[in-house]
Amino acid sequence: MAEKEVILTQEGLIKLENELENLKSVRRREVAERIKQAIEFGDISENSEYEDAKNEQAFIEGRILTLEKMLRNARVIEHVENDSNFVHVGAKVVLKDLEDQQQYEYTIVGSAEADPLKNKISYESPVGKAILGKKEGDVVEVFVPMGKIKYEIMTVV
Repeated sequence: MAEKEVILTQEGLIKLENELENLKSVRRREVAERIKQAIEFGDISENSEYEDAKNEQAFIEGRILTLEKMLRNARVIEHVENDSNFVHVGAKVVLKDLEDQQQYEYTIVGSAEADPLKNKISYESPVGKAILGKKEGDVVEVFVPMGKIKYEIMTVV
């Protein structure tokens, strides 16, 4: 079965590469040192320090494998000048909620670098799916658990 392509911006690619490097060069050593110290405490069968360190080691190794797979399947989306003002991955979009008139600014990214707290939403999210391929001035409906929200696409950069 083919592995899923991971769409990233250049910024997202750098972030994942830095995280991978930190896990391999810093965090692995730190956890290995914690395990070594915990073993020195004696009986590891009832040693919570040892157990915690081993669990952290398993998490780190799992994350390393995940990041390596993501980077192996990464496709970087270059930011291009958008003459037609269509929403695409990498675009910054301002949406206006037509009910309360509030405006929201988002950057459309791949799911691997989505971070709603930093206004980065995945093109696979409900809002991302609704606006992808649309242009400035379009009104879209987004279906959410509480009903539907109507947004007008104000700007696309």
